[in-house]
Amino acid sequence: MRKLPPMNAVRVFEVAARHVNFTKAAEELHVTHGAVSRQVALLEAWLGVPLFLRSASQLALTEAGRDYLEQVTMGLDLIAVASMQARQRSARAGLRINAPPTFMMRWLIPRLSRFQRRRPEIDVRLTTSIAPVNFQEHGYDLAIRSAYAPLPNCNSIPVVSEMVVPVCHVDLLEWPGLERPEDLARHTLLSYATESYSWSEWLHGVGCNHVRPASILSFEQMYFSLQATMEGLGVMLVPLFLVIDDIIAGRLAVPLDTPPIKRRTYYASHPHLPAESRAVRTFCDWLAGEGADTEQSLAAWMRSRGWST
Repeated sequence: MRKLPPMNAVRVFEVAARHVNFTKAAEELHVTHGAVSRQVALLEAWLGVPLFLRSASQLALTEAGRDYLEQVTMGLDLIAVASMQARQRSARAGLRINAPPTFMMRWLIPRLSRFQRRRPEIDVRLTTSIAPVNFQEHGYDLAIRSAYAPLPNCNSIPVVSEMVVPVCHVDLLEWPGLERPEDLARHTLLSYATESYSWSEWLHGVGCNHVRPASILSFEQMYFSLQATMEGLGVMLVPLFLVIDDIIAGRLAVPLDTPPIKRRTYYASHPHLPAESRAVRTFCDWLAGEGADTEQSLAAWMRSRGWST
């Protein structure tokens, strides 16, 4: 039998660790600061290890807390996807949304509870794909894809910009010589088959065509490459909006002082219909708001690095 910790405490820990702030976690969960503190203490007692370092002025994750958060986040994401798929068996009509796997796991699902609290009568059904959009063949109502321009013959709204930046696990910063693009010659570069901006293009863009990395580790999908980055296996080029929370929380770092490269935009698209679905309009309005909040966070972080936005 599986020996599982108190699952509500795990959920509360994930929110608190993501914010590295009990007050913000309490706001997201609609509970008191004390309730968050008690659930985290319960989990720490069950695990027998401290997950946070607490002081009068600062809260920080311990090494065990960072490691536990990585695994817990992945597990909760998988549970969320499995639960959404199970709900699709219901006869109740719903809003069918299709998006790339990493976008869904890293950006959409962590925000979806806010939409469900606001509009509980809309049954959201999620599927993942990176294939070209085909509403007739696949039957979804709304498709989210990254592109250089809106899809033709569709209603499209921009959600969030794809600003590509090199990232690595914070532990790699302790190694000597990871400050300039030339230093990548001593590191492993991580890549994936669907990336929009390759390392060769990036090195060319910063005038370092001559740099040859110590090794290259390639993956089929972005999610696998990102997980390898979280495990400290190398340096990855990734859209900033997918990792900004990890950067702010101190789990990932941007090691080089090279501003992000603007590539594509993630658009939410649905077909032209005589009578547009109210659920689609409602969800698109919510997506636009969430995207604007993310863009503001990105702009504030970039200004803190001294980069123009």
